[in-house]
Amino acid sequence: MLARMNEWFTFAKASNWLWDSGLGPRVCHPPRTLWKTLLPSDPSTIEASNFQTDKKTRFIIHGFIDKGEESWLLDMCQNLFKVEEVNCICVDWKKGSQTTYTQAANNVRVVGAQVAQLLGTLSANYSYSPSQVHLIGHSLGAHVAGEAGSRTPGLGRITGLDPVEASFQGTPEEVRLDPTDADLVDVIHTDAAPLIPFLGFGTSQLLGHLDFFPNGGEEMPGCKKNTLSQIVDLDGIWEGTRDFVACNHLRSYKYYSESILNPAGFASYPCASYVAFESNKCFPCPDQGCPQMGHYADKFAGKTSGEQQKFFLNTGDSSNFARWRYGVSLTLSGKTATGQVKVALFGSKGNTHQFNVFRGILKPGTTHSNEFDAMLDVGTIEKVKFLWNNHVVNPTFPKVGAAKITVQKGDEKTVHSFCSESIVKEDVLLTLTPC
Repeated sequence: MLARMNEWFTFAKASNWLWDSGLGPRVCHPPRTLWKTLLPSDPSTIEASNFQTDKKTRFIIHGFIDKGEESWLLDMCQNLFKVEEVNCICVDWKKGSQTTYTQAANNVRVVGAQVAQLLGTLSANYSYSPSQVHLIGHSLGAHVAGEAGSRTPGLGRITGLDPVEASFQGTPEEVRLDPTDADLVDVIHTDAAPLIPFLGFGTSQLLGHLDFFPNGGEEMPGCKKNTLSQIVDLDGIWEGTRDFVACNHLRSYKYYSESILNPAGFASYPCASYVAFESNKCFPCPDQGCPQMGHYADKFAGKTSGEQQKFFLNTGDSSNFARWRYGVSLTLSGKTATGQVKVALFGSKGNTHQFNVFRGILKPGTTHSNEFDAMLDVGTIEKVKFLWNNHVVNPTFPKVGAAKITVQKGDEKTVHSFCSESIVKEDVLLTLTPC
């Protein structure tokens, strides 16, 4: 047996398991938690567990050279327990993943079959519906989830966290994760640059009903470019590279884990490409709204409508990844000058930093627009502060202002207007209030 599932249960909420791979039990002692092992071939292990048939179940499946007791799986379960009562099962298939990449890729079908076997046992012995099950798989684990889903009719949801490219991209649907594997398949791409020469471990292929490409899907903020792009031997690439060159690849599960605690911080915009998104051509959300990347993607009304859908968003560079996108349009007043204009939003929940709106010739009566990603949702916008500067001495000391500034949050339809009749010198703040 290549995989094991252990039940990890917390005394606060619900329960967690790790599935047994035949390696013998592993011990994990987070505060006030315990592990229990589930064997798909032994129903008595389910009886002895803390599995609750009236709760949803979320499986977390690691990828290549990883193992079930890695802290990120435990952290994800802990975050789940903070927001819902749920069975959380970590699938540990390190016996099959800590080998050469080629062998690990071949083991995907075996591990997927074992996950499906456990789901079948739950259904047969406990009348537990597969529609209550959500498989969350990282890297090769995403394709494990796909294999399990293809063997389990009516599976509720699969989330693929940067599904790996090598041996899977461009293959038939029965080999890889695809939209038919569950009622909802959502995918987060964070390392989708070509494997050669850029060492992008994840796939760029659309694999789900909803495919998310944060920061364009290739280079994540806070991840330096790797230095091993000259290596082309696949098995050699993976050995020992988890923390050294896989930063982009690992970001996918970090985004998902944080999204559990930030239901509104990962709004994602339908767009043809990241270039179009960064060119402000995909704002605001369409009438059907924008899905949230990560845990709450299943709340999106149009989640399985039409063809495979592609979404973009930006994130932060470390730990606090959530961002809220705003669109700003301002009409200048005062004298003509050269420089840049910035705005900051002030609301009921806080204020943003200053963001650049325009740089160039500041001509009264002209309107300039831009979008930016704030570190917080400011709540109800109460005022906007305007600043302009040039940092070049101008003997005429021109004064510039903003006659009107409109602000829209990306996932809302309301446009807020702020006005002022004042003009100010360089580096003097101008406050605009609701018109």
